[in-house]
Amino acid sequence: MPTSPRPLNAGLGESFSAAAARSAGHPKSRLRARDLESPYRGVHRRVSQPESHDDEPFARDRAERTRILRDADAYFQVAPEHAFLAGRSAAAVWRLFCAVGEELCIGVFAPHRAPRRPGIRGVKVAPHLASIRVVDGLRVTSPATTWAMLGGELSHRDLVAAGDAIVRIPRGAGGRRHPEEQLATVEQLEAAAVARGRKHRPALLRALADIRIGSMSPGETDYRLAAAAAGLPEPALDQEIRDAAGRLLGVSEIVYPDYKTVVEIEGDHHRTSRAQWLRDLRKYADYAREGYEVVRLTARQGAGAEGATLVREALTRRGWQG
Repeated sequence: MPTSPRPLNAGLGESFSAAAARSAGHPKSRLRARDLESPYRGVHRRVSQPESHDDEPFARDRAERTRILRDADAYFQVAPEHAFLAGRSAAAVWRLFCAVGEELCIGVFAPHRAPRRPGIRGVKVAPHLASIRVVDGLRVTSPATTWAMLGGELSHRDLVAAGDAIVRIPRGAGGRRHPEEQLATVEQLEAAAVARGRKHRPALLRALADIRIGSMSPGETDYRLAAAAAGLPEPALDQEIRDAAGRLLGVSEIVYPDYKTVVEIEGDHHRTSRAQWLRDLRKYADYAREGYEVVRLTARQGAGAEGATLVREALTRRGWQG
């Protein structure tokens, strides 16, 4: 039976450089033990069990963000001090709902040379085209400049969805808005898009025209774009629905107030979570008592012509003559 590896020095974190391990008194043989992995040259990391994807909303995005943060923590054990997370890796840190990829995107400001090593995609950036924030101890491009730097990588839909995620105003317990948690304003996105020397400016400005405050998920972005293409009126977003006495009945992301029509884009958790299902039943019963019609769509329906057709029919029943 193989013996367990000697415990690591308590001063070593989850990830550490080979030099730090030697300073802590560990020989090279200890770094080859089965409880460690080497994600990058000169870096070692404790092996962890992969997280399973649950049925909660955005579970996969959370898992990707966790992976990026772990990989970044490992690489920054040996990275130059001026390096920072950029591109899709920074987008994952800011929860911008775009595909991440396996490589870690690492930026440096000119005239430094972009890093080149397996598992790393290096980019060199003019200093005036990116600003840096610190997240969990890691240097990361700001939300607005992260978005602008992705102008040549993302589709129009993905640029809009990422922009929506940046400008949305989160809500907390009881539906209370938290404007201090907004990642950036529409004006800051525009400033990043039109900065001198910014590449792919036309694509960024086209996306900017479709970004809205209040679009709270990629599914809602997809619906908005499909509804606009189908000629439906512009909906109100992230709306509080109240009864005649002013009691809050719920917050719905897509509402046509003039026609008392609510559109709900429902992920699978609305079906698999009993608690969510019961909340939905209560909310929709309250809405019906106040005269609202609720159109419930799957994400696939909402992104295509079927969802727009169902909403068009509901709006027409309620007097829309578009």
